[in-house]
Amino acid sequence: MNATLLLTAPATPTAPALLLRPWCVDDLAELAEVGRDPELRRRVNLPMDGEADGIAWVEAHQKGWTTGARFCFAVVEEPFGSEPQRLAGSVVLKEVASGKPGAEVGYWTAAASRGRGVAPRALEALTGWAFDAFEADGLERVELLHQVDNPASCRVAEKCGYAFGRLLPAMPPEFPLDGHLHMRGRA
Repeated sequence: MNATLLLTAPATPTAPALLLRPWCVDDLAELAEVGRDPELRRRVNLPMDGEADGIAWVEAHQKGWTTGARFCFAVVEEPFGSEPQRLAGSVVLKEVASGKPGAEVGYWTAAASRGRGVAPRALEALTGWAFDAFEADGLERVELLHQVDNPASCRVAEKCGYAFGRLLPAMPPEFPLDGHLHMRGRA
């Protein structure tokens, strides 16, 4: 898969267009800043306690592109009015393999970009790309999982056509609470 792949999501009347691109070391300063958000750290395994953590995180995602096992995109808000370009979040397609009918998506949004429709627009762009890019490999459905204490993820899933599938039991320590499984099939 091409690690220079770029995806886009259109602007809205109140929010800038989004660019989805593979992570790179130039993202480290913004990633470290975003990673200090306590809400994000509570929900996402984003260990950013120093530059070495950031480099390891970016390199792991670059390796995912190389091996074709995990496709993680930095989500960047394009310049908008007087606002500069900024890191808005991340979306990832994982567990995709030839002959496997399902894959999983994940995402997070930076605190400064929440409430601007970043997650649903980025997830929609990623989902469309996944079904197109992996059609020949047999991808038929994409799954989205989140803990029950995250109603915002339920709203994003519903906005993007991911139907609620079932309640998942907690699996401590990684997933201390029950979760929701949402699914979306190929259109």
